[in-house]
Amino acid sequence: MKPEYTAIPLVKNDAEKQYQLTIEGHTAFIQFNETPHHISLVHTEVPPELEGKGAGTAIVEKTLEAIEQSGKTLVPLCPFVFAYIKRHPDWKRIVDPGFKGFGEA
Repeated sequence: MKPEYTAIPLVKNDAEKQYQLTIEGHTAFIQFNETPHHISLVHTEVPPELEGKGAGTAIVEKTLEAIEQSGKTLVPLCPFVFAYIKRHPDWKRIVDPGFKGFGEA
């Protein structure tokens, strides 16, 4: 994540079921569904004004950190989040054991 994004707070908007990150007046978000035991990340959206600036990476990293701190497991249904975890496999540590999308038997 770019250093300038480190101090920007991630907002968990339960009413809209979104993790949100506002950068330069524009809000990137990841839609989620939550159960008592895990959080499914469904869709990531970055406004055109933030594309290519690292906002997608920042919101994914901050969201994964928040899920890890929550003690819940992750179900990465969003293709963007899934691809991020494939590139950074250390995050598989929070993926729900029942999720077999990474090719495990």
